[in-house]
Amino acid sequence: MTSKKGAYETTASDTDFRKKYDRAEYAQKAADREATEKAESKARYEAKLAGKKYYAPLTGEETLTQARASRLDVSQNVGKVLLMPAGAATGKRGRGAGFYCADCDLTFKDNLQWVEHENSMQHLRAIGQTGEVKRATVEDVRARIEEVWVRMEEERRADVKSLSERLEVRKMEEEKDREERRRKRRELVERQRAKKEEEVKVKKEYGEDVRVEGEHDEDDMMANMGIVGFGSSKK
Repeated sequence: MTSKKGAYETTASDTDFRKKYDRAEYAQKAADREATEKAESKARYEAKLAGKKYYAPLTGEETLTQARASRLDVSQNVGKVLLMPAGAATGKRGRGAGFYCADCDLTFKDNLQWVEHENSMQHLRAIGQTGEVKRATVEDVRARIEEVWVRMEEERRADVKSLSERLEVRKMEEEKDREERRRKRRELVERQRAKKEEEVKVKKEYGEDVRVEGEHDEDDMMANMGIVGFGSSKK
């Protein structure tokens, strides 16, 4: 019996395209993960019995705690609409509506809790910091002051620029509104002028006795009410 060959004269079965997995390797990974979870669970239990809070053990690769290079922008989502999936977290664990920390996979409902978490030991350990700070020298303090001053100057210039841009946009909007009002006034004047010219044309063509629609409405209403005059002496 001859076997079927492909386009390149090679024999292949229907499942040769599937990826091959090393069962022993994945079994070892699962065993290591299970052992790590057991050790962490035991450490959490012992910390709870001792009345302490559990923190992930240090690996030796952590760095000293440093000040944040940028400010925490708690107003970045003000006025925005965020779509959350139906299974979004309702508590702190997981991503949900609020301030989300990707390093710790926690969500906080107000900015105070979020700022406190950013400064907590749990978060510092999660981002690879020991929680200890380096004693600053005089040169470090001077460099830090210079850095803060430069950043404040840049922010001040950015605020001035954004303010000028806002004023320019507001000026353009006001000019657009004025132009729209002028256009409407011109259209109204043009309609009134065309109507007046039409009345003059009709009277010139048919004489003064012709009644233009709407011209004698007030006189007709007074006549229907029996008012013929107010006793004026004018002849």
